Amino acid sequence: GFEQEYKFHPDRKWRADFLITGTKILIEVEGGIWSGGRHTRGKGYIGDMEKYNSAAMMGFTVLRFSTEQVKAGVAIKQIEQLVG
Repeated sequence: GFEQEYKFHPDRKWRADFLITGTKILIEVEGGIWSGGRHTRGKGYIGDMEKYNSAAMMGFTVLRFSTEQVKAGVAIKQIEQLVG
């Protein structure tokens, strides 16, 4: 199963889109990558790097997918491969 909007950091307000229940695997769905959304502009991109690096330093694996990959079923296939 999945936990939505998982707050993974004790001091920051950061949340991952999903945590795979019983693991330290975070899932992020990156929206607006073709339309110039926040995640593709300087400040937002740097903020995301800080967030993902902090998650990794805390022992989390972060999987990132586009909305297109989620809709096409690519994301769930890769997640299933990882967790079995």
